[in-house]
Amino acid sequence: QVQLVESGGGLVQPGGSLRLSCATSGFTLDYYYIGWFRQAPGKEREGVSCINKNGGSTFYADSVKGRFTISRDNAKNTVYLQMNSLKPEDTAVYYCARNPYGTSLIANTYDYWGQGTQVTVSS
Repeated sequence: QVQLVESGGGLVQPGGSLRLSCATSGFTLDYYYIGWFRQAPGKEREGVSCINKNGGSTFYADSVKGRFTISRDNAKNTVYLQMNSLKPEDTAVYYCARNPYGTSLIANTYDYWGQGTQVTVSS
């Protein structure tokens, strides 16, 4: 069955870095676009970044542009989100999701989601 499993979250100080991984199985990653989303307590889910099928095209929310980098290794069935210069407002549960249609930061265009990984930025 289709699965996306996030890992790499944790507690980090402001200014620190984390790399999230999204391990996929049950489908051919090469055929799909992948996005990263986040949801903080009491807030709506927010699109963070997305990447096209071969990794040649990426998009970022303005709030993370210049600090986060999305990448993918289709041979390893994994998508990454490198997060640098983290801020307390980056604290959220981070999700990866699969999109059959294209690159998008709109959640309802994605058909399968992971369970999420918690990222906490605090001193």
